[in-house]
Order: sequence, then structure tokens, then C-alpha cells
Amino acid sequence: MISTISRRYSLDEYRAIEEKAEGRSEYRDGEIVPMPGGMLKHSRIGRNILTYFTSVMRDTQFEPINSDLRLWIPEHRRGVYPDVMVFDGEPQLNGDVYDKPQERLRLDEVLNPVLIVEVLSPSTADYDQLSKFRMYRSIPSFSEYLLVEQDEPFIERYSKQAQGWLLSDFSGLEVSISLDSVSIELPMAEIYGGVVFE
Repeated sequence: MISTISRRYSLDEYRAIEEKAEGRSEYRDGEIVPMPGGMLKHSRIGRNILTYFTSVMRDTQFEPINSDLRLWIPEHRRGVYPDVMVFDGEPQLNGDVYDKPQERLRLDEVLNPVLIVEVLSPSTADYDQLSKFRMYRSIPSFSEYLLVEQDEPFIERYSKQAQGWLLSDFSGLEVSISLDSVSIELPMAEIYGGVVFE
């Protein structure tokens, strides 16, 4: 039996690597986990959602952001890249509360989305639905979560209620999703525009 020792990285080491890396990696409390590249359907769906949000949220206090910006989850010491995040007002930047308190704000890490969208891939679907959602729930501002299937027009929406999280699901291109956190309707046809189902 051969035992292996996996290397653990400090936050500073991870951030230095990530700034120069060609691909993106998540930080999981000392582990650096490369993210798989997206497929065409995944990219189209993410683009469609971001484009729609950008259009309908113009001249409101809400700001949608794409997957280039890292979300820091302090309670779990995780740095992740959701497909789409929406902020109510100005995004709150991470102030390095663990490593260098009050030294500076990071321009590449945010803390306070109200809405997160994940487009599900076969390799990450379980992680997005279970572990990642549990971690997202530790974010005080977070109140709505969309899990978007890419192989059929189907979405699970979780919305924060006083008694817990309420699940609603939506199927078919003719329906719309009411997003309470940002006060808009999101048509399924907009999400899946240009997507070919096999």
C-alpha cells in the first residue's frame, strides 16, 4: 500500500497561482481543484442568462456578473466561480479577513450575491446541488439559487423563506420563472435560446 501526501496551499499561494493561471481553479480550504472547461451548450446558456439579466436590470440597483469573478465563502474557506451572480447594489469586496485583516480589499473576490445561477454539467451536478448549495447558504445576502439543466429545458429554483428554502421546478420553453430576489420574470425561452437538445 502506497500512501500519498497531497499538497495543501495557503490562500496567498492559491491567489498567486490563480492570477497567472490560464484556466480557473477553486480553492477548497487548502486544496486547489481545477475546474473543467465548459461545453457549447453550457456556454450558450450562461451567456443567455447574463445577457438577459444585463438588459432587464439596466437602470436598477441590481448588477449581474459572469463567471470570471471569484466568490469567497468565508465560513467554509472556499473560493468558487458561479456561472452567474447578481448583486443588490455594489458588490462587497473581500477584505482578506483571514490572512491580512484590514490590509486591503481584493478586487477579484466578492462576498454578497443575492442570486446565484449554476448551469449543471455531468461532472459537477452533484457538487452544485449538494455541497456547493450548502456552502452558499452560509452567505447572509444569498436568497435565491437557480440550477439549470443543459440537456433539457428544466430548472430548479430554491428561494429563501422564513422557515427554510423552498424548491420549485420549471419545465418547458413556454414558462417563466419569477425571481423574487431581483423582482423580474426570467422566460425559459430566453435561457435556452440557440440551444439544440439531442
